[in-house]
Amino acid sequence: MRQPDDFDAFYAQARDRVLLEAYALTGDLPVARTAVRDAFSVAWHHWRKVSRLEDPEEWLRPLAWGRAQRRHSARVGHREKGLDDDARATLEALSKLTVPQRKALVLTLLSPLSPEAVSREVGLPQSEVERELRTATDQFAVTRGTGTVGVQAHLEHLRTVTGTARWPRASVVRRAGAARRRTHTLVGVAGTALVLVAGGMFVTRGDTALASLDGESFESPLVTTEALDTDTDTDTDTGPVLTDDVLLAAGDLRTLDRDLTWTEAGTHDNAGGDGLALPCQQQRYADPRGLGAFVRTFDGAGEQPRVRGGGKATRAPATSAAGWELVELSGSQRAARRAYSRVGEWYAGCLEDRMQLLSAHRIGQLGDEARLFTLRAWKGDPRTLRVGVARSGQVTVTTVTRVDGLVPDPRKPVAVLARAVNRLCSSPGAGSCAGMPAVKQVAVPRAGRVPGMLSEFDLPPVARAPGPWIGTEPVRARVNVASTRCDRTRFTGEGIRSNLTRTFLFPAVARANEFGLTETVGVWSPARARAFVTGVRDRVAQCAESALGTEVRQLRDVAGKNTDVTAWNITMEISDKDSVQFLMAIIRSGGTVAQVGFVPSRTMSMQRGDFLAVVDRALVRLPRLGERGGPRR
Repeated sequence: MRQPDDFDAFYAQARDRVLLEAYALTGDLPVARTAVRDAFSVAWHHWRKVSRLEDPEEWLRPLAWGRAQRRHSARVGHREKGLDDDARATLEALSKLTVPQRKALVLTLLSPLSPEAVSREVGLPQSEVERELRTATDQFAVTRGTGTVGVQAHLEHLRTVTGTARWPRASVVRRAGAARRRTHTLVGVAGTALVLVAGGMFVTRGDTALASLDGESFESPLVTTEALDTDTDTDTDTGPVLTDDVLLAAGDLRTLDRDLTWTEAGTHDNAGGDGLALPCQQQRYADPRGLGAFVRTFDGAGEQPRVRGGGKATRAPATSAAGWELVELSGSQRAARRAYSRVGEWYAGCLEDRMQLLSAHRIGQLGDEARLFTLRAWKGDPRTLRVGVARSGQVTVTTVTRVDGLVPDPRKPVAVLARAVNRLCSSPGAGSCAGMPAVKQVAVPRAGRVPGMLSEFDLPPVARAPGPWIGTEPVRARVNVASTRCDRTRFTGEGIRSNLTRTFLFPAVARANEFGLTETVGVWSPARARAFVTGVRDRVAQCAESALGTEVRQLRDVAGKNTDVTAWNITMEISDKDSVQFLMAIIRSGGTVAQVGFVPSRTMSMQRGDFLAVVDRALVRLPRLGERGGPRR
């Protein structure tokens, strides 16, 4: 029996106490918390034996302390921000002590250990530990400016800092321990294979004669060589571990804009709250079974230039920006590839209101695989969101930057992503670093309810429109709302399949059904599709020549063997004083056809360039309609 209930109780009872001790040793709360969490994962790995010990915490403590010390090399308290004066002074006094003195003081005053157990933890004879303790107490009291009787109270005050730490659920810690066990098994198998090959041994494969193991494939996570010992009580460090020292620093974002000043806003493991720490993020972790994760946030601000007007000096609004980094460590490269794909799905189909996907780029020579998404946020003043996603071995890193205005150039955010990869690629579990990135624009990935049709995140802003675009459910195209009185196109008849239509509206608008964008699609044989598009073109041309009060202006016309795109601006008079305007396009890719129609209102419309961008996006998505299949009428 693995006894998860016993482990969960041990985890809940001991973690805060061990964290306080590790924090007092290092003064580095993120490192101390990560070390304690990972020590509990190792404890679950060995829980059969650890649970039989008289004091499991005594087994865990040196493991947590050792990990915390290895990951922390600067002076005590060097990283903590926002500390009160008492806590800062206590950490400063602790930093003046040697490690044995600090251990003796902290363990004696903060832990339930006996003097004999403290001696074992410090690694010195009991008489020497007592001498170190007296020296540490006196020196701490002098540095702290207090009496020796107040030393314990000052150390206890550090609980106000460690009490803010958020812990993952015990089930998450147990999953990390289970992944560690699987890692040991895989590496043990690979190590055995290497021994067999080195010893000249062979195996038979079926009825074939002697076959060497050279032809066999072993997919093993990247781990440190210390992971080769399988199940010993003395195991102290195994497998890859994620620490926050691999994250970007504020200075790494300066390449985005030299006029912006970047500051680090916070770092956490995303264990608290709803877990949606980044824009467009759809779940807490891309790899829910991962071995670790960190989120770091950044703020960027520009100078406020003086603007003179009306005879006095005023200040213009400040330029603002924001940045995010999410790093996740998976238990294997296969799991990391899934996490990488999942992050891509978040941004290829961003579900946030008023967020438009502008472009996608593939990036070569940056980690093992990488890509960039550019989105436009159009709630209020337009802002550009540039999202880099890369995988290096078992690590997935996502960088997100938001800047004012429309800034589609991919080179600067790619440079930030390259820095992020190079910061972590030498850590255990990581793979390739970044060279000179090769950036190439590619078609946007599959996304949306019907991948062959437009979705809300494909649509641009509309001036003075309240709220976001809302799409109706795709339905069979018995009526084609995308057509105009000029073409009267119907997506019905013999040979058509997957004939669907949906409309995008702003429900908050009065008479919302008189304003919006509609797409209707269908699939024929390529020959019938070409004939269908030709018929639409001919009817619109005839309407322009013969229909009184109708003006047709062609915005785009592309005709080819496999692709057709024609877009028009059609204005129709409905009275001597009033007219109605339509933007309409007919699109073909092979045997798939789409008609896109937009009806503006007197107060709301979109730019012609934005409409043509929607047409281009519809053309990119259209071939996937044939992949989808569908009912044949």
